[in-house]
Amino acid sequence: MRENIPVIRLRNKYGVLAVRDGIVLSFFMRRSHKEVAPAVWQALQAYRRAIPPQALSWYVSDDGDFPPLDDKSWEHIRWQILERPWGIECLVELAESPSEAAGYNFSYDGRQLDADLFRHDEDATSAVAFTFPTEYLLEHGPAHLRALALELARELPFSFGYASLAFVSSGGSWYSARRELLPLLSRYQGLDLYRIGETSRIIGTRARGAYWLTFLGQPLLSQLGGPQALRHKLPFPDVSFQPLEGERLLITLTEWPDAIDTEKRFYPAQYRELALLLEPFFCEERTGWFSLDKEQMRRWMRRLCQ
Repeated sequence: MRENIPVIRLRNKYGVLAVRDGIVLSFFMRRSHKEVAPAVWQALQAYRRAIPPQALSWYVSDDGDFPPLDDKSWEHIRWQILERPWGIECLVELAESPSEAAGYNFSYDGRQLDADLFRHDEDATSAVAFTFPTEYLLEHGPAHLRALALELARELPFSFGYASLAFVSSGGSWYSARRELLPLLSRYQGLDLYRIGETSRIIGTRARGAYWLTFLGQPLLSQLGGPQALRHKLPFPDVSFQPLEGERLLITLTEWPDAIDTEKRFYPAQYRELALLLEPFFCEERTGWFSLDKEQMRRWMRRLCQ
């Protein structure tokens, strides 16, 4: 409910909104761009149908500028994802605002895993992320957002994915507000701190944490013992299990996502239990965000295992 979801608006020293509360939905796929591109394009269209018209109004061009999205540039994005003869990576970033943290953002990092750079690298993946403002969740309810997450997930050959409350930003602008954000990272342990470009480079077929919606694909699901073993290990009345085609599974931990506010006495125990099950398969972030060193980042990744 709303009382479990904080309102976060952090501005940098210039008064620009750098970080806000929202929802992130991310999927990591141990597949090459050319294999996943059609599914990513379909997922992007489903996302566009679900959000307000013109919610995505800007994109990052090849030269790093942020021009507006119109019919012609949408055709360019389609060509970029589906037809462009890429080298080793396809990078697409779309946003609601070109300068401030906004609720609606789309990011895609597609990699050619058979290229020389990645051929012997078991950690690289292709990845996609969609964000929503918290107001979207409150207006439509968690069942709607869960159904949309399932729609986006069905065609994506993910090994791991999740939906979570998050600190939403765009283009790395949260660095300018990192001092104000650090205390919130410690307090709200259910809010994700995401950068798919970095995580997708090192996650492989491992996990990143336990989340409100946790999507498990192969081989991770089998390594955890399969759906029946997880049902036995997560015997909580609020937890639900949704099998998906391709030996995949969606675990929903609570009806509404929980910010896990450490200033309150209680938070749902199933978050910790799933985190403990996944911990042996956690990826290790190689670089720290917000001046966090590697050991600080490792502790943050395991914040729910305590």
